[in-house]
Amino acid sequence: MSLISRTLALPAGHDLAELVTALLSARATAEPRLPLAPKPARTPQLPPVPTGLGTSALRTIRPAPPPPLDVVRPSRPDLPTGPSGLGTSATRVFAPDPPPEPAPVRPAARLHCPPAVRDDRALGETVTEGLVEWAEEVGIYPGRLDMIRKADFGRLIMLAHPESDDPDRLLAAAKCALAEWSVDDHYVDCEVEEPQHELLGQRLAIAHSVIDQAHLPLAYAPQLEKVVQADPVMRALRSSLADLARYATTTQVRRLRHELAIMFVAYNQEGVWHTAEHTPPVWEFLMHRHENSFVPCMVLVDAVAGYEVPQGEFADPRVRRAFTMAGSASVIVNDLYSMGKEDPTDFSLPRLITAEDECSLEEAVDRTVDIHNELMHTFEAEAAALALTGSPELRRFLAGTWAWLGGSREWHASSGRYTTTA
Repeated sequence: MSLISRTLALPAGHDLAELVTALLSARATAEPRLPLAPKPARTPQLPPVPTGLGTSALRTIRPAPPPPLDVVRPSRPDLPTGPSGLGTSATRVFAPDPPPEPAPVRPAARLHCPPAVRDDRALGETVTEGLVEWAEEVGIYPGRLDMIRKADFGRLIMLAHPESDDPDRLLAAAKCALAEWSVDDHYVDCEVEEPQHELLGQRLAIAHSVIDQAHLPLAYAPQLEKVVQADPVMRALRSSLADLARYATTTQVRRLRHELAIMFVAYNQEGVWHTAEHTPPVWEFLMHRHENSFVPCMVLVDAVAGYEVPQGEFADPRVRRAFTMAGSASVIVNDLYSMGKEDPTDFSLPRLITAEDECSLEEAVDRTVDIHNELMHTFEAEAAALALTGSPELRRFLAGTWAWLGGSREWHASSGRYTTTA
């Protein structure tokens, strides 16, 4: 279920609302920021050799172990605003003062995730408004453009890409994100169009011919073009990639095309679940999340910041492993924060764990947090090791990925969409 779809979902029932509130409430009021290098004007810059992510590993000190998950805290549980592993020395946080006379709630596992590096709300609003205008131009989400404003995707992109304050660059990344999410909402979840899951494979194949431009013989090319021009999702994909090419190298655009192709494979898998009325086991859903995550958005970290990771390093299996683990962790965060509004029939990691393990939803949430934290700690440790021998661009990219995760978490944690459930 995509982010746009979850914006439209009905409120949760009372018990689930309490559970989600217990998990996500009582966030710290003062959030530390990754230290940034001296910068001209107002453009934030993560340093080429990060002083946050991997700093402790570069001094050959192993990351600190995560705090135990079963500690009962005296006040309502809060999501952490900084990691306890990689980069701890630069992102140390202090526990907030406990609220007066807190209402008794069940303790919940703590989500291990970094803080956001910056939060320029005016910049986020500028990007959101540009995104709304573009969506209207290409024709996606007809009559429902207020959903984009409500979701505030411009703020998500602003938070996730702190190295750029150029609204045009950020808008280019936002267009790519919204175009890929529109594939889900128009074709897969069918929140915008009538369900046609029996046609999903065909539609995705034609859409892919736009991502990786198909070159037909002259006699047949106009017929393909006619189909593409009649489909707003395909127009959005073409337009977003063309706009990205103004800021990204050919290699960086190709990188995104590759990630979108992987996501389309996952969409086909989801189509099978719909048509066969199949409930995937947890292992299959986790594999699905490996392919259907925020990775297509995260892969633009260097393009938006204005540099490029060498292709040989980016394609290294060790880098790929760490990067995709971060992607899986990012989408599990979305699974957790969206629980309060999603349809009970939609697949999410906590609900599938509940069904498979025959446990309570609260226990499933704790296990989901455990899975997320395992992925995050592994990413941090492996990113630190890669930073020891990698290029300055790779170290910067890993720091940017870490910052992306923090920005995404902040967007989820502070959005009225998620925090007003109860």
